[in-house]
Amino acid sequence: MAKGGESLLEVIGRGEEEELPVFQNGAFEVDGGEGFGGEKEKMVVDHEFLDQYVPQGEVMRHTMRDLISKIRIVGGKDFACDEWIEEPTLLVTRFEYANLFHTVTDWYSAYVSSRVTGLPNRPHLVFVDGHCMAPLEETWKALFSSLRYAKNFSGTVCFRHAILSPLGYETALFKGLTEDISCDGASAQELWQKPDNQKTARLSEFGEMIRAAFGLPLNLHHVGKAASGHNVLFVRREDYLAHPRHGGKVESRLSNEPEIFDSLKSWALNYKGCKINLVNGLFAHMSMKEQVRAIQDASVIIGAHGAGLTHIVSALPKTVILEIISSQFRRPHFAYIARWKGLEYHAINLRGSYANPGTVINELASIMKSLGC
Repeated sequence: MAKGGESLLEVIGRGEEEELPVFQNGAFEVDGGEGFGGEKEKMVVDHEFLDQYVPQGEVMRHTMRDLISKIRIVGGKDFACDEWIEEPTLLVTRFEYANLFHTVTDWYSAYVSSRVTGLPNRPHLVFVDGHCMAPLEETWKALFSSLRYAKNFSGTVCFRHAILSPLGYETALFKGLTEDISCDGASAQELWQKPDNQKTARLSEFGEMIRAAFGLPLNLHHVGKAASGHNVLFVRREDYLAHPRHGGKVESRLSNEPEIFDSLKSWALNYKGCKINLVNGLFAHMSMKEQVRAIQDASVIIGAHGAGLTHIVSALPKTVILEIISSQFRRPHFAYIARWKGLEYHAINLRGSYANPGTVINELASIMKSLGC
């Protein structure tokens, strides 16, 4: 496995297989105590346990299953450490680490791991992979107390409290695309005031954690007609160099996106119902904090189906989502996230990748009227 953390330009063309871990028996060891011994190698779990609790499923290379299968129990006298890590530490393996949607599934997995294990503070993090540095690493560092790559350690390292974070592919955010997860969302404040066992605030709390990591205010709510007007955020798709195997071009999912933006801009300037601020969401040119702030400040979020819409996990309650979906990308990612957040969601399904500007304007006008605008 590569060392990881290099600059992108240093490793252009490097294969993914060089960036993912391969474990041998005993790569991880558990202290069995002074009384433990015997010549036969003893593993922590067997294949029956793995199939029941960490099934292979559709994941072609399940690195976390492989890691768990190679954990060996050793006697106290054989449990040697060159370095001790005393604080709780999450061990995370990333796959599609440069894609926002898949990275958010990793963030969510790490967040849930912290919650279910009852950690009082933000844990430390170790990447058990050899991916190069990517722009999204900024947020990993903001969300957790510290970040290290496994290959940065020298010698044997012992963890007092290690937590194996499930792969992003194993989270509800990803599995919900193919499995029926019957669940609606709401804000924590709403459920505190009106408890409902059929709703969850977990995804809303996760969004608050992201906003808090960047020092943005919490417990905000959209209010009626603000004097400054309503922000309508148009999330754009732009070309960018994502990882060593990426050509730097993104696939167009809205062929006339500039036309749609310009039409909305002209319409907003002449709209009489209230003041509308159309925000140009050029996320590839914005820091993560600026992106999250734009999401937080938006009353309405519009965009073609694409990873940038994953940011709606950080949207405030009562934000309205309008997704423009080409015929080639009819996938429920953002409809489900909106549902699990308790947000109002609208979709414009296209026959191809071209959207009629009038159709988009009419849909947005209807949404603005529903907001009292």
